[in-house]
Amino acid sequence: MTQPFEDFDLSDFWDDSEFARKEYLDEPLTDSLLSSVQTQLGYKLPSAYVALMRQQNGGMPIRREHRVASPTSWANDHIAITGIFGIGCTKGSLASSMGNQFWIDDWDYPPIGIYFCDCPSAGHDMLCLDYRECGPEGKPRVVHVDEAFDYRITMVAQNFETFVKGLTSEFSSAEHEK
Repeated sequence: MTQPFEDFDLSDFWDDSEFARKEYLDEPLTDSLLSSVQTQLGYKLPSAYVALMRQQNGGMPIRREHRVASPTSWANDHIAITGIFGIGCTKGSLASSMGNQFWIDDWDYPPIGIYFCDCPSAGHDMLCLDYRECGPEGKPRVVHVDEAFDYRITMVAQNFETFVKGLTSEFSSAEHEK
């Protein structure tokens, strides 16, 4: 069995800016913290997500765009992200007061899995690990949920590792305007 990201260089994945560290970086991930957060969320996190968070527990990727097959409120052919939430209970981490449950309870996002990644729209679209087809112990897809389009769900990637490998910086920031 292969290890997540064994054929992918993550050495230049994270933006090391002060803002990224302040807003997204959580304490180093421990087995105890992982177990506690997964219990609180009610889902098993993908091994690739855990592997990435063991490298750095939350942050802003350098490449923050991903191609999609159908239009979203951001662009006709791609989405943009801001940061990936760490596995923890502080800052904007998955189990914090501004984490997964916040998006479901306060923003009415559908309870289909784990909201793990925010977008530049300040809450009007999010990325989610979608467990509807695989169940809480399975391997979720990555989907974009668009509040601006009545919470329309758009497929982004078959799994988290494929999502990370598909992040790019090929689109200009002005291109998102329709």
